[in-house]
Formats: sequence, C-alpha cells, structure tokens
Amino acid sequence: MVVMKDRARAAVRLFDEIGALSHRLRSLATDLHGHGAQSAGRRGILRSLDRLGPQTVPQLARARPVSRQRIQVIVDALLKERLIAAEANPAHRRSSLLRLTAKGQDQLESMQKREYSLLASAPVPLSANEIDNAASILESVRIFLESKEWKSHVAKRA
Repeated sequence: MVVMKDRARAAVRLFDEIGALSHRLRSLATDLHGHGAQSAGRRGILRSLDRLGPQTVPQLARARPVSRQRIQVIVDALLKERLIAAEANPAHRRSSLLRLTAKGQDQLESMQKREYSLLASAPVPLSANEIDNAASILESVRIFLESKEWKSHVAKRA
C-alpha cells in the first residue's frame, strides 16, 4: 500500500470524485437529451464552439480525453445536419475552422433550456454560493493542470 501525504490523499479523493461526477453527468445528459442528435458528445462540441468560437477538430480533441478521430465522427454528423459549418482556416490549409450555425445555436439553446429547467427545480442541498465556490475550486485545479509548471513537474517524473 502506498503511503500518501494528506494533500496527495485529498487530491486523489478530489480526482476520484471528479471522475465519478463526470460519468454521472454524461449519464444525465443522455437521460435528458437522448442518444442520438443531442448526445453529450455532440452537445459538448456545440457548447465549445459557442463559448470559444471557431475551432479545428484537433483543437476540439485536445480539450477532451478522446481521439481526434472520435471528434471527427461527431463533427461529420454535425456538418451533415448543418448544425456547424466549416470555413477556411488562414492558419492551416487542411484543418478547417468549425463554427456554430444558426440552426446549431437554436439546438444548443433548446438543450440548455431543458438543462436549466431541470437544474432550477433540482433540490440540490447546496446554496448558489457553495456551488459557485466549488466551481471556482475546480476551475483553479483545471488551470493548474494546464499550466507549464504542472507539465514540467510531470515531465520530470516520467
């Protein structure tokens, strides 16, 4: 058995809970939006394009723990349904920039309305302030794990 310091033990517990929560949220998205046209993966891509603006398939894949090929399958379906559009990328000839279309924006807004309605009526045993604090903590952890400092630390240990 590995002996861990308190901080490491707490971090492992946090990461375990984040993983479990991620699985639960994916299941919730499937329950709420179904498996087809509004699956969690498709919703995630629409949301990313809405929040961050036009991106390439490799950019979308880097932000997720899935392969570029998996993202390409989802993107191809979204393009076919005209929920997103591909446009020329001045920075890369072969990797188009993907953007949300008006139809895609409408579908995303419909999905978000269902989510907001569910969340507004949910008897979550936390205040809005507690939820905001939790989100801030998770954001701080994510930002740190994306930092050069963390990447350097991991590289030294690899």
